[in-house]
Amino acid sequence: MAKNRLFELYEAGQSVWLDFIQRSLITSGDLQRLIDDDAIVGITSNPTIFEKAIDDSADYDDQMKDLVRQGITDPQRIFEAISVQDIQMAADILRPIFERTGGKDGYISLEVSPGAADDTQSTLAEARHLFERAARPNVFIKIPATPAGIPAIEQMIYEGVNINITLIFAVDVHRQVIDAYLHGLERRRAEGKPVAGIASVASYFVSRVDTLVDKQLDEKIAATADPAAQAALRALQGTAAIANAKLAYQQYLEVFEGARFADLKAAGAGVQRCLWASTSTKNPAYRDVLYVEQLIGPETVNTMPLQTITAFQDHGVVAQTLTQDVDAARATMARLAQAGINLRAVTDQLKVDGVKLFTESYNQMIQKTGEKTARLVA
Repeated sequence: MAKNRLFELYEAGQSVWLDFIQRSLITSGDLQRLIDDDAIVGITSNPTIFEKAIDDSADYDDQMKDLVRQGITDPQRIFEAISVQDIQMAADILRPIFERTGGKDGYISLEVSPGAADDTQSTLAEARHLFERAARPNVFIKIPATPAGIPAIEQMIYEGVNINITLIFAVDVHRQVIDAYLHGLERRRAEGKPVAGIASVASYFVSRVDTLVDKQLDEKIAATADPAAQAALRALQGTAAIANAKLAYQQYLEVFEGARFADLKAAGAGVQRCLWASTSTKNPAYRDVLYVEQLIGPETVNTMPLQTITAFQDHGVVAQTLTQDVDAARATMARLAQAGINLRAVTDQLKVDGVKLFTESYNQMIQKTGEKTARLVA
C-alpha cells in the first residue's frame, strides 16, 4: 500500500472500503489502482449504485445482449446475472487482501432485494441463493436491520454465511444486530460447528441522522424569536450523527471486550465490526470529510464514495477520534432530547425511508434494465 492519508487510516485500525461498483472500474484496472494507491481493502454496493452503473454506462450492453440471445429477457434475471458477475470479478481482485488479512478485509457486498425487507423467509431464501451463486468466500450478503431482518441475520450466521447488516441508525437496534450475530455463533458452537471464518459488519448510516435532525432543528429555530434559544438550537446542528456513532462504538467495545464474547473469541470467532456508511457530507456547510475524521478508531470500517476518498486524501486528518469525548456525546444526546428531538422517532423514520429509497431504486433499476434490454434487442 502507498504511504498516504488512507494508509494512515489503515494503520490506525480503520479499513477503507469503496462505496461504488461498476464494470469498467474493474476491467480498466482502476479498482486495482485504488487498492494499490489508496489502500482500499473492500467494496460495498446497493441497488442505487447498480441502478446508476447500469443506466449511465454502456458497460453491460454486451452482456445484456448475450443474455437475451440465451433466451433470458426477465429484467430481474438479467440484473442478477450482471450484478453477480461484477461481484465475482471484484471479489477475485480483492481475494489477495482477504487471504493476507486472514479474512478480516477483502470483501464485497451484495444486497438482498429491498422487497424482502419485511419478510424473513424471503430474505433467507434470497440470501442463500445469492451467496451460493456468488460462490466466493469473500462476499458479504447485505440484510437490512428490520424486524424481519434480525432473525434472518441470526439464521444466516448460524449457516456460516458472511452478513453485512445494513440500514442501522439506532443504538438499540445495533444491540439487536449484535445479539443476532452472537446467537448465530453460539448455536453453531453448541452443535460443535466451527465459529471461525464467519464475518459480519454492522453498517451504521451516519450522515442521514444529521440531515433529518438538522431539519427538525431548523423548524424549531424558525418557531422561536428568542435569540438565545436559536443559538442553542444551532449549536446542536451537525452533532447528532457523530454522537450517535460514538455511543454505538462504546456498545461494541462493551460486548466484544466482555465476558459473553470471550468464549467465542477463544474458539476463533471474529468481532462484528462497526461500519460507517453514508459518510459523504450532505450539508455543504460542513467539512467534506467530517464523517471520516470524527469516527476513526480500531476495528472499524468506513465505506466511502470516490469523492470522499479523493477529499480525504487531499486534506483529511488522521487521529483516534472515535473514543474521544464520549461523555460529550452523551451530553449532546441529552441536549437534543431537551430540545424536543426524539432520536428514536428520527431513527425509526430513517429506517422506513431507507427501505423505501432502496426499494424505489431497485424497482427503477429493474424497469430501466427492461427498457434498455428492449432497446438493445431492437
